[in-house]
Amino acid sequence: MLIDSHCHLNYEGLFERQDEVLDNARAAGVTAFLNISTRQSEWAAIVATSERNSDVWASIGIHPHEADQHADLGKAALFEAAAHPRVIAIGETGLDYYYDKSDRAVQQALFRTHIEVARETGLPLIIHTRDADDDTAKILAEEMGKGAFPALIHCFTASPDFGRKVLDLGLTISISGIVTFKNARELQEFAAQIPSDRLLVETDSPFLAPVPHRGKTCEPAFVRNTAEFLAALRDEPVEQLAEATSRNFYALFSKAAA
Repeated sequence: MLIDSHCHLNYEGLFERQDEVLDNARAAGVTAFLNISTRQSEWAAIVATSERNSDVWASIGIHPHEADQHADLGKAALFEAAAHPRVIAIGETGLDYYYDKSDRAVQQALFRTHIEVARETGLPLIIHTRDADDDTAKILAEEMGKGAFPALIHCFTASPDFGRKVLDLGLTISISGIVTFKNARELQEFAAQIPSDRLLVETDSPFLAPVPHRGKTCEPAFVRNTAEFLAALRDEPVEQLAEATSRNFYALFSKAAA
């Protein structure tokens, strides 16, 4: 019983054979999927995928790469889309200073807009952060001071110091196939220490295929490889990790549990 808490089923490489991809994952023991949006033009298709598949849920949000194209997106559009019964999360949103594809001030403003919607709807915020630890932590702390909201850092690759900060703020951390890479020593050490009730697993497919699938198009079925590697790091049976991460998923994404 595993859950892929972050995948892009409507992206090239998966969309063309979506039914096969989902069946592969189900055969590997994956019981639920959270299909993530990154721009407003995707929302309808991503929700439609969740309507066709009872084990697929949807998120609505704007990736920081797309912030400049959505600078005028207000809360109303997010609120309206979030009301759909298959939408269980806001995002992915956040800050990306590695590629800097959008103006940093616009990224920050849109990040705060998503946080407001997460706070007001109670839907968890899915956060992307890359080379932006300080600003992400600062914004999260400031916004938590205005009122708590559920959130997670997806595809965690940041510093252990940042990890401890977000755990102190009450966030959940999701680990992707990057943890299986040889050069991910620091991430491996930190992942072994994440409290068991604050941990999720994901693929971020079609990206970041874990070992032994590196170089291939990543699929949700590969979340099993990540879970097995992570369980070994944590010196626990994979069944125990699968049970904990699935329980954590439904505790965080309570709309899906309901």
